[in-house]
Amino acid sequence: MSELKPILLAEDNPRDAELTLEALAENNLVNRVTHVRDGVEALEYLRCEGRFATRTPGNPAVVVLDIKMPRLDGIDVLRAIRSDPALKLIPVVMLTSSREEHDLIRSYELGSNAYVVKPVKFTEFVEAVKQLGIFWALLNELPPKGATSNDQ
Repeated sequence: MSELKPILLAEDNPRDAELTLEALAENNLVNRVTHVRDGVEALEYLRCEGRFATRTPGNPAVVVLDIKMPRLDGIDVLRAIRSDPALKLIPVVMLTSSREEHDLIRSYELGSNAYVVKPVKFTEFVEAVKQLGIFWALLNELPPKGATSNDQ
């Protein structure tokens, strides 16, 4: 069995981050989850820079991005991921409280794989995170290491 790839969670709201981590743990998803609090930290993690300079290189199974974050928002992080050849094939899920149509459209225009609005009720939130985690961390097939969109 291959090693489970980590999940990167970019979420500035401590309560939402805690709920997401609890929901993943409650549903026995054993992928390691790295939580960052803003878009700058998310890109540092992905690029092995800053406090993540010594982490084991490799892309996560999925990046779960909030849109409204300090320093660099989720839309800008998504734009940076999709413009970087080493990162552009990573699945990105927008998990946000934003119901604004322009956020939804912009996310898909920039290459988001999914857009999930955070449910208000706790049980619905846990179920949404469970489904998200099962699909993206366990069922989804990732491209081979080092693959680019130019590979035939």
